[in-house]
Amino acid sequence: MKINVLIIKLIVFPILILNTGISAQTPSLPLIGAQVFIEPGQTPGDVENWFRILNLAGMTVCRIRMFETHMHRPDGSWDFSLYDNAFRAAEKYGVKIFATLFPADSKNSVGGEKFPESEQHLKQISEYIKNIVSHFRQYGALYAWVLQNEPGNGGNMPDNAFARDSFRRWKEKQVSPIYSSKGYMTESFETKRFVRDYETWFLGWIAAEIKKYDPDRPLHVNNHQIFENVAEYDFPSWRKFLTTLGASAHPSWHFGYFNRNQYAVALAANCDIIRSGAGNIPFWITELQGGNNIYSGNVPICPTKEEITQWLWTGIMSGADGIIFWTLNPRGTADEAGEWAMITFQNEPSDRLTAASKVIKTLASNPGIFSNTVPIESNIHILYSRESLWAESRSQMRGEKIEGRSAGGVMKSALAYYEALSENGIGCNFGEMNEFDWSKNNYERNTIILAHQISIPSVYWEKLEGFVNRGGKLVVSGLTGFFDENMHNIMKTGFPLEKLFGGNLREVIHVGDKFEIELENPELQLPAHLWRGTIKNNTADIIGTWGYEIIATRNHFGRGEVVWIPSLIGLGARRVNNQPLSELLRVEADQSISDIPVRFKKQEPGVMMRTLRSGKSLLSVVINKNPERRNIEIETTGNLKPVLLFADKSGMILGNNICSIGSEETIVIKWE
Repeated sequence: MKINVLIIKLIVFPILILNTGISAQTPSLPLIGAQVFIEPGQTPGDVENWFRILNLAGMTVCRIRMFETHMHRPDGSWDFSLYDNAFRAAEKYGVKIFATLFPADSKNSVGGEKFPESEQHLKQISEYIKNIVSHFRQYGALYAWVLQNEPGNGGNMPDNAFARDSFRRWKEKQVSPIYSSKGYMTESFETKRFVRDYETWFLGWIAAEIKKYDPDRPLHVNNHQIFENVAEYDFPSWRKFLTTLGASAHPSWHFGYFNRNQYAVALAANCDIIRSGAGNIPFWITELQGGNNIYSGNVPICPTKEEITQWLWTGIMSGADGIIFWTLNPRGTADEAGEWAMITFQNEPSDRLTAASKVIKTLASNPGIFSNTVPIESNIHILYSRESLWAESRSQMRGEKIEGRSAGGVMKSALAYYEALSENGIGCNFGEMNEFDWSKNNYERNTIILAHQISIPSVYWEKLEGFVNRGGKLVVSGLTGFFDENMHNIMKTGFPLEKLFGGNLREVIHVGDKFEIELENPELQLPAHLWRGTIKNNTADIIGTWGYEIIATRNHFGRGEVVWIPSLIGLGARRVNNQPLSELLRVEADQSISDIPVRFKKQEPGVMMRTLRSGKSLLSVVINKNPERRNIEIETTGNLKPVLLFADKSGMILGNNICSIGSEETIVIKWE
């Protein structure tokens, strides 16, 4: 099959595709809205009524899926009237639209087609984009184009001739790496790397097609299943053609690594990963579960009104420019029919929509406070590597499924630290290693956490040395650095981080599901899981032993230091108790924590806090997931005084920076 030369160039050089130069149309207040699901059979009155409901709820933004199958007739003609009704109704009620491109899908899947199936299919998508964009660009209600619904294929290469031929041509253009794992046979992960580039190419191609007909419109995409799919997303490259980056965050689909009591923390982590990926462009939550899932989803849940409130404020306080619920009205036919909605079958507001309206009213009543806010930038950085996720996936074999050695262990280890910090009211940066700024001259008061990141690519070895040498602290646990980027075990062939860590890994011993690691400085007993790593020490101070074996060290390197505990203390904390891990972080990240202006005085299990800066003031949301009321003491730097802005139950400020908050309650505090 002959493939257009331009297409191949774009596949081979995905980062050169497009640079929009568009500045995001950042709203002064976070915009809140819901998906309006349009499908044949609906009357103009139905459609207008849904936009009227959005307006009454204070919602000013929505998403609409632009189904080709609803508009493209068998004879080749186009009938846009169904969607014209929606766009006119949106204009009437002052609602901005994120229009999601949804070309005809041969599989008729819920999520839509992720990659082209052939050159002819690519031409069909191009023709669809031409017709849809050329027609709907006329409407003032159109806010942004969503390039594709939930990109990502689980990191798997599409099974078609077009993809295979593209892969062959991509391989022909690859340059041999400078580092080759000392000549050992290696796992190159070339299909994983290809899918990453192929996905970037296809999204950039869609963006370029849109710009032919609507060059100045913001462009957006929403990523899903972030904790599992993140390794295939090349966010820094996407910034070249996107105006905003988004997230789908449905607990029933996407939060399988968490229990229900942790969903607010899961959403916060999701937001921070997306915010890190977005870099200098804004981010949105463009799908957030708003209603009951009956047959769809991995876990059946119906959000409570309290959870809707918690999730909204979590997104807002994470710095999201807007949040769009899935969905306002239920779909009538096929997959997900009758599910997910925020209104009843009689078009009446559910308690969930009413709860969202109360949050929106608080925003609208305080425009000077909630406009142009900025998340508090922490000096704590939890980093992951996509190669660790690839290596973990490649390592899956038959046998007993134990959490530490199953898919998810890498990400869950990082999340354990995130959760412990959250219960201290401490925010942090959570991103991929290539999203971190390694170029600074001074990293004093900065802490990087590498929790069970089993693959550290060679490109980061000198960068990590530079970070610590210039004053940074590195906290390392689990089997971090066990492999290089080619899944070669570098512990046995000259550990490249030996000088930085002050030693080498001696052995990894299977212990069992739960055991403890005892530290001498600081004096702690840390729950651990599965493996005990022992250290062949060279220059480091010993801070933990097991019999005659060294199990934890502290190595001074340049102006910084490395704390190394090669056992799964992250998963141990998650499985048993994260209080000792919390204490470890309060000691080892003390210099980074002291810069945070608002935080809990001590760890508060089952409670989380997020903080924004608003001009000279600060805003904090506190969420209590405990079954009982809690009185929380909050530490601040400077002479900050709390003012209660929002409480969905009976929360109050008691004085001396103590807040009283009921079970499942959310409160918002202004510090001035």
